[in-house]
Amino acid sequence: MLMNHEFSFMAMILNADPVVQIVMAMLVITSVACWAIVIEKMAKFSRARRAATAFESAVKADALLASGGKTALDALQGAILAAAAREKRDGQDIGESRHDFRARLEMAMRQAMAQQLRQIEPGLPFLATVGSAAPFVGLFGTVWGIMNSFTAIAGSNDTSLAVVAPGIAEALFATALGLVAAIPAVIAYNKLSTDLGRLAQRFNAAISEAARQFARGSSTHATRSHAEAGQ
Repeated sequence: MLMNHEFSFMAMILNADPVVQIVMAMLVITSVACWAIVIEKMAKFSRARRAATAFESAVKADALLASGGKTALDALQGAILAAAAREKRDGQDIGESRHDFRARLEMAMRQAMAQQLRQIEPGLPFLATVGSAAPFVGLFGTVWGIMNSFTAIAGSNDTSLAVVAPGIAEALFATALGLVAAIPAVIAYNKLSTDLGRLAQRFNAAISEAARQFARGSSTHATRSHAEAGQ
């Protein structure tokens, strides 16, 4: 009669075939790496959301122009406003309309935003890969464990549960580890990807209004300069 402790998690790991042990170790390490990525991304997304909220508030209050673009609270906002400041320093080209100048400002800010948001992306492809591949890695361990069960049957000429149970238990445990690694990775990837898209939408909407304010301010300043020069 088999003892219960032989089917504890630790016993199944220690008594498993070396190949199955390698599969289990890979899945455990992968799962830990996924959770580390998720925790890191949660911190980065929290900062990015605060930056988006501050940027939207400044735009709604029409405070960007009054502050000279010095309302940035972090690198993300700073990069966006720095891009706008570079274009403003260049001023409007000869023959360039206010609409074209606004479009140039908007494009520069969008490019800066995209570059900053790309710094949040590293790690997301890894989550997607784990979510799609981990179940198959676990399935490989499952197949190997079942093969061991059939080998045990052939070697002992005994088809009793006591012979096949250890290999089947190893196989099912490898499958479970594959799902434990894959399911959180898939959920985290979908959530983080959606959040990244929403952040981009929020910044894009605020950037459109910010570009309008900057273009309006530059046009007003240019008109005053021409009027003073004509006096």
